[in-house]
Amino acid sequence: MAQTLDQTAAAQPPREGEGLASFIRSRMVILVPYLWLLVFFLIPFAIVFKISLSQSAISMPPYAPTFDVSAGFSGLLDNLRELSFDNYLWLLDDALYFNAYLSSVWIAAVSTFFALLIGYPMAYAMARAPSSLRMVLLMLVILPFWTSFLIRVYAWIGILKPEGLLNQFLIWVGIIDTPLQIMNTHTAIYIGIVYSYLPFMVLPLYASLEKMDFSLIEAAQDLGCPPISAFWKITFPLSLPGALAGCLLVFIPAVGEFVIPDLLGGSQTLMIGKTLWNEFFANRDWPVASAVAIVLLLILVVPMMFFQRAQARAQEQER
Repeated sequence: MAQTLDQTAAAQPPREGEGLASFIRSRMVILVPYLWLLVFFLIPFAIVFKISLSQSAISMPPYAPTFDVSAGFSGLLDNLRELSFDNYLWLLDDALYFNAYLSSVWIAAVSTFFALLIGYPMAYAMARAPSSLRMVLLMLVILPFWTSFLIRVYAWIGILKPEGLLNQFLIWVGIIDTPLQIMNTHTAIYIGIVYSYLPFMVLPLYASLEKMDFSLIEAAQDLGCPPISAFWKITFPLSLPGALAGCLLVFIPAVGEFVIPDLLGGSQTLMIGKTLWNEFFANRDWPVASAVAIVLLLILVVPMMFFQRAQARAQEQER
């Protein structure tokens, strides 16, 4: 009897008001993230892109053309003709910007590699820890975020400078006789980036490893598979989505990092974040700086788009 009533209720079409309300709610859920992207990404991107096509000779805004709406369609066409790609051609002519992009990508890639090398064992140990300790370990990973990012970077200055804690400890132990020059080098930048962004690597890895069925490892070892082979054949492939997510979360902000290279790397460090700051605030050449920012965004976004498409195709082939 109850089953018959359920089938009768399911067969009845939804009321008109309920269907409309459900349709509006479903569209609102989709609309909110699109509005977020429109307000905080697309509109700022359009403004910066327009400035990058403006005349770099003008040192203060507004930058020509100004797109006066009252001028009508013909005036809008005239304004569009004034747009120029000269700022992008300037980036090609000056080797400084190419070297800055190359140095930023290299430093970010090396830092991401070391973050993965250090973060993977941490995430694996957290995933294999008893359930009662996992939340404590997770809290310890998140704990540095409770302190200001700038204060944490300044703390590394006191650790890495010639008379800092690290050199004093190494001299006290007897490993070295004279202080090491770590500050104002790429080594200091690597240390600062890995330390600052390590939680972004650990958390996605932990999320992937925590869901893994570790009985697969035991089954592989029972069948005679060595532990290292079991790791590369079972554990690492299953945790690959978390590893890729962590690498992107570390690599993308590291490419445009400004604070760490400026404080730990010194004035001789060439990274695109410092170059952007100099163009905006020292040279006050906003059109060229906007062009630098647009190229940096393309360097980061275009490979991500190709990666997502390749991943989607691989998932479709698996189905």
